[in-house]
Amino acid sequence: MEFAVAFGWLPGAVGDIAHGAATTILLIAVTTLAGTLLSILGAAGRRNGPALLRRAIAWYVEVMRNTPFLVQLFFIFFGLPSLGIRLDPILAAMLAMTLNMAAYTIEIVGAGLDAVPNGQTEAALALGLRPRQVFIKIVLPQALKIIYPALTSQIVIMMLESAVVSQIAVRELTYEADMLQARTFRSFETYFVVTLVYLLMSMALRRLLVSDGRRALGAGVS
Repeated sequence: MEFAVAFGWLPGAVGDIAHGAATTILLIAVTTLAGTLLSILGAAGRRNGPALLRRAIAWYVEVMRNTPFLVQLFFIFFGLPSLGIRLDPILAAMLAMTLNMAAYTIEIVGAGLDAVPNGQTEAALALGLRPRQVFIKIVLPQALKIIYPALTSQIVIMMLESAVVSQIAVRELTYEADMLQARTFRSFETYFVVTLVYLLMSMALRRLLVSDGRRALGAGVS
């Protein structure tokens, strides 16, 4: 039995693929903003917060980093309704992705904060700045510049992991690929095209983040 590669179905599928890619971009945009903010708060709380908060953040990081993302997603989407908390699939996906990304980036941001010399903080306090001002204006910008390459890689990884949310019927790129494969029975061609789309999206996202990082944080970003 011979197999013939055929892409005749592709023109009619462009709309579905574009819709899936747009949903994936929306997911990673929200996740990046929310996850980065949560990681900054978490890293700061883990270093300067009360003991109970530090322990809670440490446990959160350990749980999220040592359990599968798929299980976390299912817990939020299928488990929380047992407690009366029901979320739309895309909201559940955004929440799961944000919490997962934050757990990893808390460690990354924390490493950046630790890399800023203590003398920077002491000098700023000596000039009369309040601790919060020192953190926001002095320490955090330098920390972000240090960890930006690692943060960029984590964002790209999270975008690729977003394929998992197709399991709760979020119509992102992988979900649309599954539907196309089911309609056309062209598994090889469908996943070949979607693989290329993911590759192009990853490369474009990394280039965009690096370019914006250079402008926002200075020439030290690479």
